Amino acid sequence: MDLTKTEAVAQLNLLGKERHPFSFYCDFLAEKWCIEEAATEPSQKTFQHKIGEYNSKCEVRNLTFCKTPLAFSDFQKSFEKVIKEINLGNTFLTNLTFQTPIKTNLSLDEIYHSSRAKYQLLVPDRFVVFSPETFVKITGNKIYSYPMKGTIDAGISNAAVVILKDQKEIAEHVTIVDLIRNDLSRVANDVNVSKFRYTEIVKTNQKHLLQVSSKISGNLPFDWMQHLGDILCQLLPAGSVSGAPKPETIRIIREVESYSRDFYTGICGHFDGRSLDTGVMIRFIKKVNNQLFFCSGGGITSFSEAKKEYREMVDKVYLAL
Repeated sequence: MDLTKTEAVAQLNLLGKERHPFSFYCDFLAEKWCIEEAATEPSQKTFQHKIGEYNSKCEVRNLTFCKTPLAFSDFQKSFEKVIKEINLGNTFLTNLTFQTPIKTNLSLDEIYHSSRAKYQLLVPDRFVVFSPETFVKITGNKIYSYPMKGTIDAGISNAAVVILKDQKEIAEHVTIVDLIRNDLSRVANDVNVSKFRYTEIVKTNQKHLLQVSSKISGNLPFDWMQHLGDILCQLLPAGSVSGAPKPETIRIIREVESYSRDFYTGICGHFDGRSLDTGVMIRFIKKVNNQLFFCSGGGITSFSEAKKEYREMVDKVYLAL
């Protein structure tokens, strides 16, 4: 059963104070939450979740996977609305997303058990997540964030050099790093960027992708566990999948996107009684009336080109097998 934001904050604070392990997920706007304690009986669990576990339980043979992206002309209409808002000074960066109908011979359960990703979540018959992106980690009294902004086909000649020198990608990444640094400063002290714009490879069923990340960290108060819910809610929605400035950009997202994100681009995670590890729920497939939809998108800045952004949105529709 979904909890409200107020109910979730109270429960997270209590579980943190008692150092009681739990797993959870929430929607994009942090309005709906699901929290399950580690001691919950398997038959009573409403979702499955794993972090950093790559051993597949299912061997995928004769995979079929087909995607039907929206027409470029439809993408361009939303893109131009975002550019207009940028030109008006209402946003510097907006993460624009769409849902793409897909067909595959795998069920949501099989996708979950076959995927290789840092963060994986299955809500049976509703949606599956196989995300490479960390939201925040808390170890000891240190909080870390690893915003991921910038994607390129790893097969392109000198792909790492190309993306690291791309002016649009630089502007997008700098904006997000600054936003996340400011977000962390709301809950932590001595926030700093310890590693800026490094690349990581992501393997998919279609091609390999390079993604650009940075590492930001800060110091939390010693009593952070008993304020766990408050800390998370002060950081949400995730800056890397919304934009800057955050409140106005969220308004724009709700106006220009043709669907409700709901749990897509929310977060999921696990608290083991000592440390917290959470991921952003990107690489997201949902089931609606027996039709599967893959949600994907990218950041739009004043340097963006519609065709490149469209290609990035399409390239992100894949299975992490």
